[in-house]
Amino acid sequence: METFANAQTLDTTQIPVIDISSAIDGSDIDSVAARIHDAATKTGFFYISNHGIDPRLMDQAFAVAKGFFSLSAQDKSTIAVNTDQRGWMATGMSRLQGSKAHDLKEVFFWGTEITPDDPDLLAGKPLVAVNRWPDGVFPCLKADLLPYYGAVCKVGEKVLSAIAVSLDVAPDFFKSRYVSPLARGQMVYYPPSSPKDEAVERFGVAPHTDFGVLTLLLQDQSGGLQVRTSEGVWIEAPPIPGTLVCNIGDLLQRWSNDCFASTVHRVINRTQNARYSIPVFYDPNTSTCVDPHDLGVPAEECKYEPVLVGEHIAGRNRRSFAQFKGTK
Repeated sequence: METFANAQTLDTTQIPVIDISSAIDGSDIDSVAARIHDAATKTGFFYISNHGIDPRLMDQAFAVAKGFFSLSAQDKSTIAVNTDQRGWMATGMSRLQGSKAHDLKEVFFWGTEITPDDPDLLAGKPLVAVNRWPDGVFPCLKADLLPYYGAVCKVGEKVLSAIAVSLDVAPDFFKSRYVSPLARGQMVYYPPSSPKDEAVERFGVAPHTDFGVLTLLLQDQSGGLQVRTSEGVWIEAPPIPGTLVCNIGDLLQRWSNDCFASTVHRVINRTQNARYSIPVFYDPNTSTCVDPHDLGVPAEECKYEPVLVGEHIAGRNRRSFAQFKGTK
């Protein structure tokens, strides 16, 4: 009988570490593009190194995440998550499609900083919202988290340029689509998994694919991220100091007409300690149309109809999180 959430040790040929420094400085984007293309078509996951983010910003982000999640539930509930997907989500509110139990995780959600007069906000466009910061109970969160967020978004822009080159389009293909992006961040806390959790097949986060275009993940040293290969085998994706984990989301698989793979993954924390991670889902503007034809796929070969980014992601959110119960 297979052990619950069993996974093999990482084979580095399956999830490669890609040095992106030459894409960052523009000296050789083609070689980075080739390596990303290889990983994106095979596993849909890769690590990136030499990305240029100051390690102090990473440490600061983890420190403020630990501080926030150590607050009382009463304090965190002052910014309880809403249907704009901003604020704190308690354990039990996330149950992904197809899972047998709710996830163990707690999450703080935020996105691009906007003001109340933002045109997309006033137009009621999906996922565009003012962030909910716990200024009254934890005023340092915004100041300590946003510097890392800004840095990782800049890296995301460079990675997307390499992805564009890998798909034989101009390096700036994504640029116009990322004006006012849906760069949605999460701070995630995973408590240790217990035998009771495993008995009901409860994960830190259940097997799923990401909803958007590109995810850039900062994970602590606890481990627990597992990826399902195209052969159906689960492998560990352990933390590698100084790197970020990148993976392809559903919208980029769709945009690339299934050239790239949006891969199923999950998290289980089998340590005796808390696990923390900070993914940033680097997605285009809410009104961006995702259409394989724009990436050069002949109309008759397109496997997918055009879809708007915000509508697609909002639909997936409604099917996954408790705060949407009773809404349409």
